[in-house]
Amino acid sequence: MRLLERMRKEWFMIGIVLAIAGAKLEPSIGVNGGPLKPEITVSYIAVATIFFNSGLSLKTEELTSALVHVRLHLFIQIFTLAFFPATIWLFLQLLSITPINEWLLKGLQTVGCMPPPVSSAVILTKAVGGNEAAAIFNSAFGSFLALGSGCVWLHNKGALPLETDRTIIWTMDLLSEMMRR
Repeated sequence: MRLLERMRKEWFMIGIVLAIAGAKLEPSIGVNGGPLKPEITVSYIAVATIFFNSGLSLKTEELTSALVHVRLHLFIQIFTLAFFPATIWLFLQLLSITPINEWLLKGLQTVGCMPPPVSSAVILTKAVGGNEAAAIFNSAFGSFLALGSGCVWLHNKGALPLETDRTIIWTMDLLSEMMRR
């Protein structure tokens, strides 16, 4: 009986392990163009479903009360968009003295500047009983802020070519225009 209780409690982690094992056994099911059509189901349907379900389960009061936790939001955004990319950059400085391919290092720098995927942030927060409203807000807001901060990090650290200056300027103009409203 205890095993059954534990499995009910840890259903999400068990599901992840089973999904990974299934992908290892039969990877052709999840490839682009395969039966699951992940290029459509994951990109559009899954994310929309997660947000829709999260929105249905949240009370308006919870969402508005989550917005007033300014220190929490500042911590999450600074950690995600400044501390983590800086830590990755320092780690890549160590790796750059090794014979690792330069493009692999640039790819790691790029991934280090990206915000966490919205769907996993919300699902994992909900699974551990965290503040789901704050997770939704920070995921959406962080993805928006990452448009600017990611470009700046990548441009300043040499991972992006100089022709991205226009993209950075456009993104900063967009952000400043939205802040004025």
